[in-house]
Amino acid sequence: PRPCMYCRGRCIVGACWFLMCAASAAVTPLRHNYYALRHGQSLANVEGVISSDPAVACNHHGLSETGLQQARRAAEAVCAEALSTGVDGVAIVSSDFKRAWQTAQAVHTAVIARGLSCVPASAVCAETLLRERSFGTLSGGPDSRYADVWVHDAVSATHTEFGSEPVTSVRERAWGVVERLEAELPGRCMVVLVAHGDVLQILQTRFACVDPRTHRSLPHLETATLRRLSLPLGAGAG
Repeated sequence: PRPCMYCRGRCIVGACWFLMCAASAAVTPLRHNYYALRHGQSLANVEGVISSDPAVACNHHGLSETGLQQARRAAEAVCAEALSTGVDGVAIVSSDFKRAWQTAQAVHTAVIARGLSCVPASAVCAETLLRERSFGTLSGGPDSRYADVWVHDAVSATHTEFGSEPVTSVRERAWGVVERLEAELPGRCMVVLVAHGDVLQILQTRFACVDPRTHRSLPHLETATLRRLSLPLGAGAG
């Protein structure tokens, strides 16, 4: 097969992620401003374990004391960004894993305390589609094993080594959240997607219209870091 000139040899003609993304782009840009917010330091981070099983992570492995402090600082960053961009309101949409949920609650508390409009006003929106990527049989084991999955990611976006969730599946479910929020949220909102490292790194590839296999080559999203997610100039919601 001939290498693709658009991806400079990173894919095969007929399966170019850049072209597929560009072809699906609509004329209308995204209405809301989207931000990735990775959860603060968790007890799983401290223990050095992979925590991707919902049966465990929805109830355990919440934030450490350091993580709680990080979450409060991130909350102030969200408020400052909302004030500087003049949005109509802040929508906080979070994975229901405990570490993400606690981070999102800190953001919600700060937004209300600053007198900013929260959409909806009463609560954080729980979103199971933003849960951590499943790492299959590696969940519960040492986090040094993440690299064993990532090395396969760089070769195939559809692999299921160790029973892990394919990169394409993560990207599709996370982008589906964005598409639904575009349709449902009123006005022009600051949308804070509170989730996990792999989920947010992979989602960034969809915003950037790049091959999802390259998600580990994007700037690393540290814990409790707020990052704007923008489409390339001229691209739309798709």
